[in-house]
Amino acid sequence: MKLYEIKGSYDAIVSLGSACNPSLQLKRHHLRPFSGPLDWHVSLSLSDVNRLLKNKFDNFMNLSNMILIDGVAHLLDDGDPIQSVQSHFVKDTYYNILSVHDFPIMPNQHWTTVYPTYREKMKRRIDRLMDKMQTSRTILFVRWAATYDQAVELQSVLSETVNGQFSVLILCPAEITPVVSLLDWDLERVCALEVPADPNRNATWDYVFQGVKMN
Repeated sequence: MKLYEIKGSYDAIVSLGSACNPSLQLKRHHLRPFSGPLDWHVSLSLSDVNRLLKNKFDNFMNLSNMILIDGVAHLLDDGDPIQSVQSHFVKDTYYNILSVHDFPIMPNQHWTTVYPTYREKMKRRIDRLMDKMQTSRTILFVRWAATYDQAVELQSVLSETVNGQFSVLILCPAEITPVVSLLDWDLERVCALEVPADPNRNATWDYVFQGVKMN
Protein backbone atom coordinates (compact mmCIF):
# COMPACT_ATOMS: atom_id res chain seq x y z
CA MET A 1 0.00 0.00 0.00
CA LYS A 2 1.36 3.43 -0.95
CA LEU A 3 1.22 6.53 1.24
CA TYR A 4 -1.15 8.33 -1.14
CA GLU A 5 -3.64 5.48 -0.62
CA ILE A 6 -3.73 6.29 3.10
CA LYS A 7 -4.91 9.82 2.43
CA GLY A 8 -8.64 10.36 2.78
CA SER A 9 -11.40 10.55 5.37
CA TYR A 10 -11.98 8.06 8.16
CA ASP A 11 -14.75 7.35 10.63
CA ALA A 12 -12.13 6.38 13.22
CA ILE A 13 -8.35 6.61 13.62
CA VAL A 14 -6.68 4.49 16.30
CA SER A 15 -3.19 4.37 17.76
CA LEU A 16 -1.66 0.91 18.22
CA GLY A 17 1.45 2.22 20.02
CA SER A 18 4.26 1.49 20.52
CA ALA A 19 4.20 4.38 22.97
CA CYS A 20 2.44 7.71 23.43
CA ASN A 21 3.76 9.42 20.31
CA PRO A 22 1.11 8.30 17.79
CA SER A 23 -1.66 9.37 20.17
CA LEU A 24 -0.01 12.73 20.85
CA GLN A 25 0.49 13.39 17.16
CA LEU A 26 -3.04 12.32 16.25
CA LYS A 27 -4.27 14.72 18.91
CA ARG A 28 -2.03 17.51 17.57
CA HIS A 29 -3.49 16.98 14.09
CA HIS A 30 -7.09 16.85 15.37
CA LEU A 31 -7.38 13.23 14.24
CA ARG A 32 -8.16 11.69 17.63
CA PRO A 33 -11.87 12.07 18.46
CA PHE A 34 -11.76 9.43 21.20
CA SER A 35 -9.28 7.73 23.53
CA GLY A 36 -8.16 4.20 22.72
CA PRO A 37 -7.09 1.48 25.16
CA LEU A 38 -3.46 1.59 24.01
CA ASP A 39 -3.13 5.35 24.38
CA TRP A 40 -0.55 6.31 27.01
CA HIS A 41 0.69 2.72 27.24
CA VAL A 42 3.93 1.12 25.99
CA SER A 43 3.73 -1.94 23.74
CA LEU A 44 7.23 -2.67 22.49
CA SER A 45 6.23 -5.65 20.34
CA LEU A 46 3.43 -5.49 17.78
CA SER A 47 3.12 -9.26 18.19
CA ASP A 48 1.71 -8.66 21.67
CA VAL A 49 -0.73 -6.09 20.29
CA ASN A 50 -1.80 -8.54 17.59
CA ARG A 51 -2.52 -11.14 20.24
CA LEU A 52 -4.44 -8.55 22.25
CA LEU A 53 -6.60 -7.64 19.25
CA LYS A 54 -7.16 -11.27 18.34
CA ASN A 55 -8.31 -11.93 21.90
CA LYS A 56 -10.53 -8.83 21.81
CA PHE A 57 -8.75 -7.44 24.87
CA ASP A 58 -9.76 -10.40 27.03
CA ASN A 59 -7.86 -10.25 30.36
CA PHE A 60 -6.09 -7.04 29.35
CA MET A 61 -4.72 -5.26 32.42
CA ASN A 62 -6.43 -7.63 34.81
CA LEU A 63 -5.07 -6.97 38.27
CA SER A 64 -3.93 -10.57 38.70
CA ASN A 65 -1.56 -10.12 35.73
CA MET A 66 -0.14 -6.75 36.76
CA ILE A 67 3.12 -6.05 38.56
CA LEU A 68 4.98 -2.92 39.57
CA ILE A 69 8.32 -2.51 37.76
CA ASP A 70 11.14 0.01 37.84
CA GLY A 71 10.42 3.29 36.13
CA VAL A 72 8.77 6.65 36.73
CA ALA A 73 6.86 8.95 34.40
CA HIS A 74 4.35 11.78 34.78
CA LEU A 75 0.68 11.24 35.51
CA LEU A 76 -1.40 12.21 32.47
CA ASP A 77 -4.99 13.24 31.99
CA ASP A 78 -5.57 12.04 28.41
CA GLY A 79 -2.14 13.19 27.34
CA ASP A 80 -1.94 16.34 29.46
CA PRO A 81 0.54 16.21 32.38
CA ILE A 82 -0.89 16.64 35.85
CA GLN A 83 1.43 19.15 37.48
CA SER A 84 4.09 17.70 39.79
CA VAL A 85 2.53 14.22 40.02
CA GLN A 86 4.66 11.26 38.97
CA SER A 87 3.37 7.83 38.02
CA HIS A 88 4.42 4.21 38.42
CA PHE A 89 5.35 1.80 35.65
CA VAL A 90 2.92 -1.13 35.87
CA LYS A 91 3.26 -4.14 33.58
CA ASP A 92 0.62 -6.50 32.26
CA THR A 93 2.69 -9.69 32.29
CA TYR A 94 0.22 -11.57 30.06
CA TYR A 95 0.41 -9.12 27.15
CA ASN A 96 3.78 -7.47 28.00
CA ILE A 97 2.23 -4.01 27.85
CA LEU A 98 3.03 -1.21 30.30
CA SER A 99 0.86 1.44 31.86
CA VAL A 100 3.19 4.37 32.47
CA HIS A 101 0.87 7.34 33.09
CA ASP A 102 -2.11 6.01 35.08
CA PHE A 103 -0.97 5.06 38.57
CA PRO A 104 0.10 8.08 40.65
CA ILE A 105 2.98 7.91 43.09
CA MET A 106 1.43 9.18 46.31
CA PRO A 107 2.76 9.11 49.89
CA ASN A 108 1.53 6.09 51.85
CA GLN A 109 -0.65 4.88 48.98
CA HIS A 110 -0.28 1.50 47.28
CA TRP A 111 -0.34 1.63 43.50
CA THR A 112 -3.44 -0.60 43.36
CA THR A 113 -5.56 1.98 45.20
CA VAL A 114 -6.64 3.63 41.96
CA TYR A 115 -7.06 0.36 40.05
CA PRO A 116 -10.91 0.37 40.14
CA THR A 117 -10.96 3.80 38.48
CA TYR A 118 -8.35 2.70 35.95
CA ARG A 119 -10.32 -0.49 35.22
CA GLU A 120 -13.49 1.50 34.52
CA LYS A 121 -11.60 3.84 32.20
CA MET A 122 -10.05 0.95 30.30
CA LYS A 123 -13.41 -0.81 29.95
CA ARG A 124 -14.92 2.32 28.39
CA ARG A 125 -12.03 2.63 25.96
CA ILE A 126 -12.08 -1.04 25.02
CA ASP A 127 -15.84 -1.06 24.50
CA ARG A 128 -15.63 2.09 22.39
CA LEU A 129 -12.85 0.67 20.22
CA MET A 130 -14.63 -2.64 19.70
CA ASP A 131 -17.75 -0.72 18.68
CA LYS A 132 -15.76 1.43 16.23
CA MET A 133 -14.18 -1.68 14.72
CA GLN A 134 -17.65 -3.08 14.10
CA THR A 135 -19.49 0.04 12.94
CA SER A 136 -16.95 2.26 11.15
CA ARG A 137 -17.11 2.26 7.37
CA THR A 138 -13.45 3.34 7.24
CA ILE A 139 -10.86 3.05 9.99
CA LEU A 140 -7.12 3.79 10.11
CA PHE A 141 -4.70 2.16 12.54
CA VAL A 142 -1.37 3.86 13.25
CA ARG A 143 1.67 2.06 14.67
CA TRP A 144 5.22 3.17 15.48
CA ALA A 145 7.73 0.33 14.94
CA ALA A 146 7.01 -3.12 13.52
CA THR A 147 8.54 -5.88 11.44
CA TYR A 148 7.21 -7.20 8.16
CA ASP A 149 6.03 -10.46 9.74
CA GLN A 150 4.22 -8.56 12.49
CA ALA A 151 2.50 -6.40 9.89
CA VAL A 152 1.37 -9.49 7.97
CA GLU A 153 -0.09 -10.87 11.19
CA LEU A 154 -1.79 -7.56 12.04
CA GLN A 155 -3.42 -7.39 8.62
CA SER A 156 -4.74 -10.92 9.10
CA VAL A 157 -6.08 -10.21 12.60
CA LEU A 158 -7.82 -7.00 11.52
CA SER A 159 -9.35 -8.77 8.53
CA GLU A 160 -11.10 -11.04 11.02
CA THR A 161 -12.12 -8.36 13.54
CA VAL A 162 -12.98 -5.23 11.51
CA ASN A 163 -16.25 -5.11 9.58
CA GLY A 164 -15.55 -2.10 7.37
CA GLN A 165 -12.65 -0.96 5.23
CA PHE A 166 -9.41 -0.63 7.20
CA SER A 167 -5.92 0.65 6.51
CA VAL A 168 -2.75 0.44 8.59
CA LEU A 169 0.02 3.03 8.67
CA ILE A 170 3.29 1.77 10.16
CA LEU A 171 6.27 4.04 10.80
CA CYS A 172 9.55 2.13 11.13
CA PRO A 173 12.32 4.21 12.72
CA ALA A 174 15.83 4.02 11.26
CA GLU A 175 18.86 5.80 12.70
CA ILE A 176 20.42 6.73 9.36
CA THR A 177 17.28 7.83 7.54
CA PRO A 178 16.95 11.63 7.12
CA VAL A 179 13.70 11.43 5.14
CA VAL A 180 10.48 9.42 4.93
CA SER A 181 10.56 6.61 2.38
CA LEU A 182 8.22 3.79 1.43
CA LEU A 183 9.09 0.22 2.44
CA ASP A 184 8.23 -2.29 -0.26
CA TRP A 185 6.25 -4.72 1.90
CA ASP A 186 3.59 -5.31 -0.75
CA LEU A 187 0.70 -5.67 1.71
CA GLU A 188 -2.80 -4.82 0.53
CA ARG A 189 -3.96 -2.94 3.63
CA VAL A 190 -0.63 -1.82 5.14
CA CYS A 191 1.47 1.22 4.26
CA ALA A 192 4.92 0.87 5.84
CA LEU A 193 7.35 3.77 5.92
CA GLU A 194 10.97 4.08 6.99
CA VAL A 195 11.26 7.30 8.97
CA PRO A 196 13.81 9.25 11.04
CA ALA A 197 14.29 7.63 14.43
CA ASP A 198 12.98 10.47 16.61
CA PRO A 199 9.31 9.70 17.38
CA ASN A 200 8.80 13.30 18.53
CA ARG A 201 9.84 14.81 15.19
CA ASN A 202 6.79 16.82 14.15
CA ALA A 203 7.93 17.08 10.54
CA THR A 204 7.62 13.32 10.10
CA TRP A 205 4.06 13.23 11.37
CA ASP A 206 3.09 16.37 9.47
CA TYR A 207 4.22 14.68 6.27
CA VAL A 208 2.53 11.32 6.79
CA PHE A 209 -0.75 12.79 8.07
CA GLN A 210 -1.06 15.28 5.21
CA GLY A 211 -4.39 14.62 3.52
CA VAL A 212 -5.73 12.44 6.35
CA LYS A 213 -9.07 13.67 7.74
CA MET A 214 -11.90 12.66 10.02
CA ASN A 215 -15.41 12.24 8.63
